[in-house]
Amino acid sequence: MPDIIGENRRQIKFTETILRDAHQSLIATRMRTEEMLPALEILDEVGYHAWEWWGGATFDASLRFLNEDPWDRLRTFRKHVKKTKLQMLLRGQNLLGYKHYADDMVDEFIARAIGNGIDIIRIFDAFNDTRNLESSIRATKKHGGHAQAALSYTLSPVHTPEMFVNLILELEQMGADSICLKDMAGLLDPYGTYKLVKEIKRKANIPLELHTHATSGLGSMTLLKAAEAGVDIIDTALSPFAEGTSQPPTEPIAYAFDRSDEIYAGLDMAKLNEAAEYFRPIREKYIAEGLLDPKLMGVDINTLIYQVPGGMLSNLVSQLKQANAMDKFEAVLREVPEVRKDLGYPPLVTPSSQIVGTQSVMNVLAGERYKTISREVMDVVRGKYGATPVPITDEVAAQILRRGDKTRITHRPADDIAPELEKTREQYAEYITQPEDVLTAAMFPGPATEFFQKRKEQQ
Repeated sequence: MPDIIGENRRQIKFTETILRDAHQSLIATRMRTEEMLPALEILDEVGYHAWEWWGGATFDASLRFLNEDPWDRLRTFRKHVKKTKLQMLLRGQNLLGYKHYADDMVDEFIARAIGNGIDIIRIFDAFNDTRNLESSIRATKKHGGHAQAALSYTLSPVHTPEMFVNLILELEQMGADSICLKDMAGLLDPYGTYKLVKEIKRKANIPLELHTHATSGLGSMTLLKAAEAGVDIIDTALSPFAEGTSQPPTEPIAYAFDRSDEIYAGLDMAKLNEAAEYFRPIREKYIAEGLLDPKLMGVDINTLIYQVPGGMLSNLVSQLKQANAMDKFEAVLREVPEVRKDLGYPPLVTPSSQIVGTQSVMNVLAGERYKTISREVMDVVRGKYGATPVPITDEVAAQILRRGDKTRITHRPADDIAPELEKTREQYAEYITQPEDVLTAAMFPGPATEFFQKRKEQQ
């Protein structure tokens, strides 16, 4: 940071993602707690606004691949981190799973997350259906946390700047403490972002954070223009796990801001460098093990053409390899926008990215659209995930629901879910050794049971 900060310069805050989205995007969330711990006290001295490090896929990966208790990880972090806010990513009514849960489960999860050390909960819904954010926002505020409502950014005929501004105003009225514009595919461009942020700041009186990915090559430029337009907080990743399908790099962006006449970052560059030096060998280890594919580090223009996020691309490749049909890759990429249009233009983020992607593969492999239909696609049409940005046409609905239940709902899906906390607690009573275990079991029954059994054997 420069020695003298002009009186008229505005500080832009940073949220660091290396401990969550960065390694989720690049190495499938495989970084272990023991690999993170030595860097925590260094990072705590940098001057970050927050670390996004829990939630998203970290919970599932900890159980399924690392044999670690995500709740133990949270408590361990909280003991080591004294100055920086800890932030998590929550899928609204889906919590960290892939289906909707009852409101009592949502309240309990958020109470436990905040009670164990989370300060900020970033809450999003794949369809941007604000009804699916209500319970999480309410519970976060009830239990003393900061409720950040996130909107999944995407491009379509209906996703106009006006739509996003109106959704932000609605979330502000709902009680959100801040807003995040979550660009999971790297679709935001610098000049469009400048105009959008200007319009949001003109109409909404709420802190605004911007999250983007470097997949398309636009990330750093987009953050720069967003800062010039008045965004309050930006998400970046330390350079060893930045770029490619991850976030733009922290250090050069902070350096650039500190040489601006209007903005400054105020981060400790020496500590940033020390932390980067620590993570560099870890990155090299994952490259050597084959988990970090150098191909993920380049610019992928397909994300601008087909709006397919990096994680979704890798899933499509995996499915086609399993079917011995990699020659169909381009056909599947062309099919994705068609399926997305049929399903009401949902943003491509978990779980809608998996739903649209899998159906696109099925369509191409079958040589016929919707010859085979996934249960998840049927549930989207039935309204079980919430309202799509554009109503699904009766023609498409009839084609997809031609067999089985044709019922379609227009109310909040969770209204149909009876309280389930006590029932789940009884179901897994033999395994529960801490109150949080019931939540782990509810979200990931298979991996949780396996983890609990291993834990029992080790005791």
